[in-house]
Amino acid sequence: MNNDNIINLTKAFVKDTLVHAEGGHDWFHTLRVYNNAVLIAKQEPVNLFIVQLGALLHDIADSKFHDGDETIGPKIAREFLFKHNVDSTIIEHVVQIIENISFKGGNEAQNFKSRELDVVQDADRLDAIGAIGIARCFNYGGFKNRALYDPEIKPNLNMSKEEYKASTAPTINHFYEKLLLLKDRMHTKTAQKVATERHIYMTQFLNQFYNEWNGLK
Repeated sequence: MNNDNIINLTKAFVKDTLVHAEGGHDWFHTLRVYNNAVLIAKQEPVNLFIVQLGALLHDIADSKFHDGDETIGPKIAREFLFKHNVDSTIIEHVVQIIENISFKGGNEAQNFKSRELDVVQDADRLDAIGAIGIARCFNYGGFKNRALYDPEIKPNLNMSKEEYKASTAPTINHFYEKLLLLKDRMHTKTAQKVATERHIYMTQFLNQFYNEWNGLK
């Protein structure tokens, strides 16, 4: 089976698996990350097949929706790729991407590094910022029944991985705890350029939000 056939089978598998997923982590999120990753990969010396598979399978079982269990996604991805006779070296690389792509509070060291991971991680982070990033942020906050904003609860910029995963802070805090940090954590020039534009949009949104909150506009 050639690479194109594997990619098409993977798309169908992910779309079916995520049919009832939360709106910020659904098939359309995966598709945007995939498209971003393919775009970035054109400018990078990477294995495109690994990038494609990593992007498509990166959120196949996000631990946020599986009681924090980070082993389910890699297990599902490995079994799916093995079933379709993908080379074992490629399978392990894709699994490492899935295991190391998450932000995890920003203070967690990655145990694995590769150019392919850089590309997929940049693509995923781009979908967390800008207009879509804002929409996803509030969608997830609503899904978790979090307050929009509470001036008395300040952002925590020094959270451990466990604190980050367990946080119930208002949605606005997430901008400071993650989204506004991503611009300076992009690996590739393509992502850095796009991230700069989306970062500006988020700062403009926050200024408008605070003005409306305080009755200034």
